Amino acid sequence: MAVELTVDVAPEAWRGRDDGPGNEHLRWHHAISTDPGQPGPWDAAFVGFRSDEGVRRNKGRQGAAGGPRELRAALASMALPAPMTALDAGDVEVLDGDLESGHRRLGQAVGALVDRGIPVVVLGGGHEVAYGTYLGLVDTRAVRAGGRLGVLNLDAHFDLRDDVRASSGTPFLQMARSEEQRGHRLNYRVIGISQPSNTEHLFRTADRFDVRYLTDTECGLLDLPAVDAFVDEFVDSSDVLHLSIDLDVLPAAAAPGVSAPAAHGVQMEVVERVCARVAASGKPIVVDVAELNPDLDVDHRTARAGARLIHRILTTRRAMAGVVDAAASD
Repeated sequence: MAVELTVDVAPEAWRGRDDGPGNEHLRWHHAISTDPGQPGPWDAAFVGFRSDEGVRRNKGRQGAAGGPRELRAALASMALPAPMTALDAGDVEVLDGDLESGHRRLGQAVGALVDRGIPVVVLGGGHEVAYGTYLGLVDTRAVRAGGRLGVLNLDAHFDLRDDVRASSGTPFLQMARSEEQRGHRLNYRVIGISQPSNTEHLFRTADRFDVRYLTDTECGLLDLPAVDAFVDEFVDSSDVLHLSIDLDVLPAAAAPGVSAPAAHGVQMEVVERVCARVAASGKPIVVDVAELNPDLDVDHRTARAGARLIHRILTTRRAMAGVVDAAASD
């Protein structure tokens, strides 16, 4: 089925290394279509969110509007383990400071794709992207029919700030209040919280909204059984999954190109394991990747880390779908 979408910036063809024809040489740029008129089926869809407005309002270091471009470039040449098909739907762009309108446009694009059963990756942009993703999810048929929405944030910060205007520090408080208006409590979990980066007021806000979290010091390689249990309980509690990845959850050595590099962070091995575990659930999923600032990156290190996580999520999900398809045909 063709997808009808309205975005601000049309997608461009992906380019990357080409070692020759055939499935044995497949890379992501071979899998991408920029034509939403094609019927699919699609294994994934990408939507960019070019926004610095939330970071600007939050008094952070601007530059994340360039994130979607760099994430695509880092992903394009990554090798695929099996054939896939993916749609690049283009970008929503916030140019005039009207973040609220940008959120609505992003939500419309996300919702249209999710309602067609397509896993969606939103390429940020500052972490204000998460609220636009949420607006799309709550308007999908699955959630309107009573599906339980779960939000898992991989982040050093709660992003529960109570500010006058929306920013990169407010998206999950916005979600919590929106869910209250719908008569629900937001099912919100966080992995990677840095105590020195969150005031006592933010911890109290998290407690008030029953937010469950693991701190960065609770997410080492020796803590994997507890991290796995935390993720599994989240997946079991939800029917529709929103995985939000703020790249500042990673140590600064792995992700220097963010507004607030982490002094401690959660190791890439743990973050990738969490992403794969969520993806393997097979439940409807939208992923947003936030805070990549190309102006601050070193050797494209942060872009490659973000692209690696996207790659792991989508290839894990496609592999699980293949197992299900094979079982159904037996």
